[in-house]
Amino acid sequence: MKALFIGGTGTISAAIVRRLVNELNWEVWLLNRGNRPEAVPAGAKSLVCDIGDEATVLQKIGDTVFDCVCEFIGFTKDQVERDYRLFRGRTRQYIYISSASAYHKPVACHRITEGTALANPYWEYSRNKIACEDFLMEKYRQEGFPVTIVRPSHTYDERSVPLGVHGKKGSWQVIKRMLEGKPVIIQGDGTSLWTITFNEDFAIGYTGLMGNRHAIGEAFQITGDETLTWNQIYQTIADALGVELKPYHVSSDFLAAVGDPLGYDYTGSLLGDKAESVVFDNTKLKQIVPDMRTNYRFDQGVRIAIDYVLAHPELQVEDPEFDQWCDRVIDALEAAKF
Repeated sequence: MKALFIGGTGTISAAIVRRLVNELNWEVWLLNRGNRPEAVPAGAKSLVCDIGDEATVLQKIGDTVFDCVCEFIGFTKDQVERDYRLFRGRTRQYIYISSASAYHKPVACHRITEGTALANPYWEYSRNKIACEDFLMEKYRQEGFPVTIVRPSHTYDERSVPLGVHGKKGSWQVIKRMLEGKPVIIQGDGTSLWTITFNEDFAIGYTGLMGNRHAIGEAFQITGDETLTWNQIYQTIADALGVELKPYHVSSDFLAAVGDPLGYDYTGSLLGDKAESVVFDNTKLKQIVPDMRTNYRFDQGVRIAIDYVLAHPELQVEDPEFDQWCDRVIDALEAAKF
């Protein structure tokens, strides 16, 4: 079996590629700009080019027909239109990574299935994903283009600790605040429900869809089965660090109002996603991928991530602007108390 990954070295895709090469004996090609060569496993073929350069892409793949083309960096409709032009007749399955943030916001019911309506007035990112899905499914209905839609939620790997509120440079500054004994901001009252999935678990579900004829023309969400509150998530991180958690709860509306002007886009990432309570029903996926299961509870996966980040200084990217912003938000709310 032969797969082409558009991307292939990111948080989700790298785990899938490793599983295909090391465990499932697929022939794997990665088409990307070559920015993370260390993430390409031995045995995978690397095609270094820009996917937007269609002529070069066609030159590199020649007349190869793939069992799967796996798109991980398609964010707008014009990008999947390009893929359709490139791979129509060149693949037996095209798997598109969408997003669980595309599900209806505000949430009408916390139990999410693939039948939950798609609509997100808060986040352009999610609306673009919906537009991509609509285009691809139209091509499936009209022409039989062999698309499978995959909707991840919050998936993480060993390089980053998953959080609700962080700055533009990632999670390290929040971890640093915890280590320094400073309060950390948690959206809302911290009791909303959330699901965080380790990328190795995600890879089981995804690879089970590859080459699976029952997946053609269908959409699947892939998440773990463990549901936690945000308070539990932050407490688990603090426990793994061996420090006391000092939570500071702030309304998501307030965070959006004071954070969006600085480019943090909490309207999208919080109001359009993480501030909502959601519990994912993975029954549809497990019916055709019975191996799908949660192998890494969050307390296990986050310890892997924290140990890795603490051992790799290059991942400890400080964000003093965000740190100062957190202090200003907390000071302002404290000053408003009577």
